[in-house]
Amino acid sequence: MIAFVRGQFAVKTPGRVVVDVNGVGYDLQISLNTYSAISNKESGQLFTYLHITENAQTLFGFAELAEKEIFLQLISVSGVGASTARMMLSGMRPDEIARAIVQGNTRQLESIKGIGKKSAERLIVELRDKLGKQSIESSFAVAGVQTVDADAVNALIALGISRPMAETAVKKTMASVGEQASLEDIIKQALKNL
Repeated sequence: MIAFVRGQFAVKTPGRVVVDVNGVGYDLQISLNTYSAISNKESGQLFTYLHITENAQTLFGFAELAEKEIFLQLISVSGVGASTARMMLSGMRPDEIARAIVQGNTRQLESIKGIGKKSAERLIVELRDKLGKQSIESSFAVAGVQTVDADAVNALIALGISRPMAETAVKKTMASVGEQASLEDIIKQALKNL
């Protein structure tokens, strides 16, 4: 499996990029989200996923690890193929898709071309628990690096507090104590803000 490619962007279009890695060109299918992230760059790194079917081998590229993770979640759902998942990531950011699924917002998912009511409902049923168990912020942090507030939310959830209440309490706490506070202080203050 190819985890990522790093090199010069030889060709860039809104749907595809060719990455020159030491003289070898890798043709990657990308979303508009990734295109926006790399459009001003001459070189860089893209996380990849090799999708193999009986008719083709397609390499997909992602500017962020979070986008790749949500892509893998989406294609795990019956009836959602790689092209549909790429279309979804072209229409919404990874965190927006995750939030729509966790909140059960079928209308927002249906606004994406290729996603009908049944597909939106299936996405919610199959992915709500998987995405709900992990913090959206920590899952979608760049290269998997978690922020202090995401760690605090996860700690509160582990203590049995619901995600919306935990996120609200941590936001309120971060506004009052600032970013320099320790994780323990944030959790203690957030518990008081519940």
